[in-house]
Amino acid sequence: MKTITHSLQFVTELDETHPTAIHLLSLPDEMQVLMLEGMLKELLAPMIQPALDELNKGNSFATLKVAK
Repeated sequence: MKTITHSLQFVTELDETHPTAIHLLSLPDEMQVLMLEGMLKELLAPMIQPALDELNKGNSFATLKVAK
């Protein structure tokens, strides 16, 4: 099966005075992105799965999924 990877981009706005944000911002940029993407996948993916199931119901040529 052929897969097309989307390039949706999320933006996280941080309160630079909050202790957790200060800690996150002290990490290397790559680590910040990995942590935030991991949180999105773990928290958001299960919440949108019912919507994806509805979108994919009766599809004939494509299935929309959250990439691993």
